[in-house]
Amino acid sequence: MLKPWLIEGRREAGCDEAGRGPLAGPVVAAAVILPQDYSNPVLNDSKQLSERQRNLLRTDIEANALAWAVAVVSPEDIDRLNILHASTHAMCLAVQQLKGPKPDFLLIDGNRFYNETDIPYQTFVKGDATYMSIAAASILAKTHRDEIMLRLHQEYPDYGWDRNKGYPTAAHYDAIERHGITPYHRRSFALYRQHTLFDKQ
Repeated sequence: MLKPWLIEGRREAGCDEAGRGPLAGPVVAAAVILPQDYSNPVLNDSKQLSERQRNLLRTDIEANALAWAVAVVSPEDIDRLNILHASTHAMCLAVQQLKGPKPDFLLIDGNRFYNETDIPYQTFVKGDATYMSIAAASILAKTHRDEIMLRLHQEYPDYGWDRNKGYPTAAHYDAIERHGITPYHRRSFALYRQHTLFDKQ
């Protein structure tokens, strides 16, 4: 069962990101402050939920959170910053965009965080499977990013982003080898299979 807080009575914002591993598209992060008495029996790490469950939870979280925000960092900025810094930058942007009460403390999913805020924090490996606020942030980040990838799929339908969401599937690599890369691909990532790179040398 997920924990509702780290310290009871403190205003804690859970933070998580979606999209560190894909070859294409942005990284998206969310920050969520839940009421102390918030409860939803379905709430869990977004990776453990179906698409329908995530979308229902998104509606519930956005309606009932004390504050929430989502931030997007582009593929260009991912290439400039590197994916780790881009991910933590997105989390900081989400915290800074929170409307309403300012959090007293940040609960960060993962084990590394570059804090661009003046708010103290703690990192948690598998935090999205431990704390409700981080799980809520994981759901908002995932559902918002999936929406973005569906829009980008309309612009570039050959890459299957409606199915793979930009992740490095065999079909995605096949499409890159057939059609080349798009403006939404991360040029700092290995966008071609290793044998293809070898063949081109």
